[in-house]
Parts: sequence; C-alpha cells; structure tokens
Amino acid sequence: MKNKLAFAKQIVLEAGEFLRTHRLDELNISQKTSQTDLVTQMDRQVQQSLIEKIQKCYPADHILAEEDGVRHDISDGNVWVIDPIDGTTNFIVQHSDFAVMVAYFEKGVGQFGLIYDVMADQLLYGGGEFPVYCNEQILPTFTSSELKMSLLSINAGMFEKNQWGLADLAAKSLGVRVYGSAAISFSRVLTGKLLAYFTCICPWDYAAASIMGEKLGYVTLTLNGDKPNFQSQQAIMMVPHCMQEEFLNYLKSHKEMTSEFATRLS
Repeated sequence: MKNKLAFAKQIVLEAGEFLRTHRLDELNISQKTSQTDLVTQMDRQVQQSLIEKIQKCYPADHILAEEDGVRHDISDGNVWVIDPIDGTTNFIVQHSDFAVMVAYFEKGVGQFGLIYDVMADQLLYGGGEFPVYCNEQILPTFTSSELKMSLLSINAGMFEKNQWGLADLAAKSLGVRVYGSAAISFSRVLTGKLLAYFTCICPWDYAAASIMGEKLGYVTLTLNGDKPNFQSQQAIMMVPHCMQEEFLNYLKSHKEMTSEFATRLS
C-alpha cells in the first residue's frame, strides 16, 4: 500500500504542475447541469492522464471519476476516485483556489486520499493505515472546540436559503467562509482552520476528504446522519466525530420544524 500511495502522490503532483503551467491557456468552456457547473478541456485532459497512468501501473483496478460518465461502484474491487479539477469556476476566473483530488478504495474501504491545492502547493494525503500529512507535516487529530469560537464553511445556496437551518447555525459561530471548492473547504477543516463543512456534492468531491477525515477524528455523513452512498449528489457534512450528535440533533430539529411550518401553509 505504501508504494501505491507514493504512486498516487506522484501523479497528483504531476497533474497539479500541468495545471499550473497551462492555467492561462485559452479554455474551451461548456456547461454541464447549470451555468455554474462548468467543464473545460483541462478537466478532461487531467482526468484522462490520471486514468491512463493508473491503468498502466494497475491494469486490474477500476475508476470512478467526475467527467465523461466514468463510473464504477467503490464496493467492487480496487477503485480509484478522481476529481481532476475541483473548483473549475475558480480555475477559470481566479486561477486559484482549485485542487486535484484522488482517493483509493478496496472493496468499499478507503485506503488513502489526496487533496492537492495547486496554487498553494499544499498536498494533503494519507488516511487508512497512514497518518495524514500536509506536505511533510503530520496533521494532529481533532481535540476540542466550541461552535461559538469556530468558523464554518457552508454552501452558498444552502446558506442563502437557510436550508436545514444552516444560516441560523452559522449565527451561533464566529462566521462562515465560502471558497467555491469542496476540496479547499475540506482542506480547511482537516487542517483545523474550520470546525465543519456543509454542502451538496458528488462522491468524487468528498471521497478523499472522507478517508483522511476519519483518521483525524472527523466524520462525513449526509445531513440526515446516514453514510454517503457514493453514487449520487447528496447534502453532506464533515464534522468532528465527538460533536456529531450535537450537529445532527440541531439539523433534525430544524428539519422537523420546517416540515411542520410547510404543513400549516398547505
């Protein structure tokens, strides 16, 4: 497994170097599901390069990836999960705050994950049997913190609409940070800069972070408290394991009140 992680680090760093070199190239931009869900030729080139390198070294392994319908059940054999550019809109407009993410599973069990913040040159990697590193420094596990003395990251749309009472929850904290990238937000949680992250994302967006988070004392769940299904877009949170019940009780209470209010209006 050590050799496989070393290989993963190499190909992720190579992908990041490619993106740094070509970030100012003319881009062919197209929409996927909406005007804010964009893809470029760089997303596809990086994904294809990662797939080719994995298949060359590990031809029996499988791939689950964001672009072009590359899908494989993570519970079926050895599976690499790839997000070639997380934060594509940031990549297009700001040329920063985007990342390459790769995770590796065996029969549904996460073995390691990697998140590479390309422009910051910050690589988070590990999980499973490995410590979690930020570049060459081992990250500490979560110990304790209070909501009122912490920052949260919340998806902008969910915050604006106060879905699940998340805007109200944020009012109990020091504030909210929105980065436009799940990878960057997860990285801030894993490095202790944020207490928790709430969003609505797909498996390739949370796979790597979920593996590393488990090692560091965090849990990745749906807002209903279930394990993510690794098949579809879901409302997801990463929170400290020791505060899991506190957050779930709040979300459950708000969801019930919202349902009652909607019933009275109908």
